[in-house]
Amino acid sequence: MTGHDKPLTPDRIAAVKDADIDFSDIPELDETFWREAELVEPDPTEQITIRVKRSVLDHFRAPGKGYQTRINRVLESYVRARQGTG
Repeated sequence: MTGHDKPLTPDRIAAVKDADIDFSDIPELDETFWREAELVEPDPTEQITIRVKRSVLDHFRAPGKGYQTRINRVLESYVRARQGTG
């Protein structure tokens, strides 16, 4: 087993020297790239109050931290599917 068979932890990533990183498969960002680049602003979230069945909330909370993000992803997926962009 080589060192690459294990997931990199944040500490192992931080220990990698820049000189040891292989960038050979990453294309250069030339003038054409920057000329054709499009700025994409993030879709901000908005704090709201919503009533949700306890069983639904329990389901999304069960895996732990991040339940609001999980709920948002499901809702976003639903919206995209309804718009035909999913």
